[in-house]
Amino acid sequence: MKLHHVGVAVRDLNAGISHYQALGMTMAHRETVPAQKVEVAFMGSGPWIELVAGLGPDSPVSKFIDKRGEGQHHVAYAVKSIAVELEKEAKAGRKPIDAAARPGAWGHKVAFLHPKDHSGVLIELVEEGH
Repeated sequence: MKLHHVGVAVRDLNAGISHYQALGMTMAHRETVPAQKVEVAFMGSGPWIELVAGLGPDSPVSKFIDKRGEGQHHVAYAVKSIAVELEKEAKAGRKPIDAAARPGAWGHKVAFLHPKDHSGVLIELVEEGH
């Protein structure tokens, strides 16, 4: 695994983008991911900072912000095969949030691993192959 990005939950995506641009970062990609009820912007050149904003109050990211405030949401790792990684999780007795890969940003497949099994950190697996 290698670091792919760090996810940062923000209330206002445009304000988040402006903040990171003021730090000298450029926006590499921006899109809406309806399946996850978020809009995202990837800042930098990789590993990226992924700014994540909920599309409404029922978005998991909006609920996260309501409970914990803005800030680090997850750490994402690039993997060759999400299926293989999920199988490793199962063999280790851990229960991932996702049983299989789902669509993510940039056309990647993604899956999330529960923070309780990973030192309190929400882990996102990103399969980059197109």
